[in-house]
Order: sequence, then C-alpha cells, then structure tokens
Amino acid sequence: MVITGLYYALFLTGAGALLGYFTRGWAGIPFYILALFCLWFFRDPDRAVPTGPVAVSPADGKVILIKRKPESTRVSIFLNVFDVHVNRSPIAGKIVDVTYKPGKFLVASKDEASLDNEMNTLTVDGHGTVVQFSQIAGLIARRIVCYKKPGDYVTAGERIGLIKFGSRVDITFGPEWQLEVQEGQRVSAGSSILARRKGQ
Repeated sequence: MVITGLYYALFLTGAGALLGYFTRGWAGIPFYILALFCLWFFRDPDRAVPTGPVAVSPADGKVILIKRKPESTRVSIFLNVFDVHVNRSPIAGKIVDVTYKPGKFLVASKDEASLDNEMNTLTVDGHGTVVQFSQIAGLIARRIVCYKKPGDYVTAGERIGLIKFGSRVDITFGPEWQLEVQEGQRVSAGSSILARRKGQ
C-alpha cells in the first residue's frame, strides 16, 4: 500500500471519531467508509515484469487512443478511480529528463488533456531507444507524485510515482518499436507488454 493512503485513512478515521464523539456515534460512519476506500485505492500490488526487448505499461487502465505519426506513436491510457494508480517505468535505462507542467484539469479521457492538463513528463534513455511518458492529472486528480529525478537509473516496471484518483498516462514510442496493444484493451502497469523492439 502507498503510504499516502494510510495518511488519508488516518485523517478520515480521526474526523469520523471526532464527529461521532461530539454528535452521535453513527455520524462518523461515512468517514470510516471513505477511509477504507482510500486504503483500497492506494493499493500497490507486486507485478511480474516481462523480460526481453519489450516496453511494459506504465499504468493500469484502458488504452483509449493510439495516435500514429511517421516518426512516433503515442499510446494513451485512461485510469478510472477503480484502477491502481501507481505508475511504473516502461523500460530500463537512465532518466534524462523530468519536466513538470502546470495546466488545466480537464476530463482525462479527452484528447485535449494530453496538451492542456497538469502533467509530469519523464524521458528514459534505454540504451539505443528513448521512451517518453507523461503522468497527466484529470478532473479529480490534482496531485501528481514522482519519485525520480534526472540521472536516476530505473529498471523496467520499477515504480516511479503515482497520480491521485482519475487520471491518464501517455507514452510515446519511436519507429523502432512495434505496438502489441490496440484501442479498448485493458493493461496492467509493469506486467502488460505495450510494445516490442523491432528486429530483436
């Protein structure tokens, strides 16, 4: 479990206990339910990470858009409030850039969110390939957490942060990658293969 969930749960449990103490005992029940939801929401299950020349999904959720250009392909994954919100690195390598951009809080399923919303973009140099992916805030999510900084080395599937509540993650591949997913498919962070290196 992400420690953030424990903080939320403790705060809500305390608020419920105070409300119940000063009013009636059952008045705190909604706070206790929310506390349990936070503990469940901020779960962080272990994942079996595939090996080989592959890129794994950086997020749990549904592939809502695949946008192809001659020089790159962008895969957009939408996370609803029921998905695990811990984000992971799609490939192993060195983080060469982390860029935070403030922005709007549009519904994350809309394509405009990829340009206009608050986001944090990481670029990973994977020894012969560069993969870029963005943590994008949504309508409810207004807090992006990133544990990594430029110069850090990561393994494929390693935890790099999280986005609180509904959100979106975009990942951009170069032409050296062959996609293994399609729109509408559900993926799991760290274990689902999004793409495979061509010729390897």
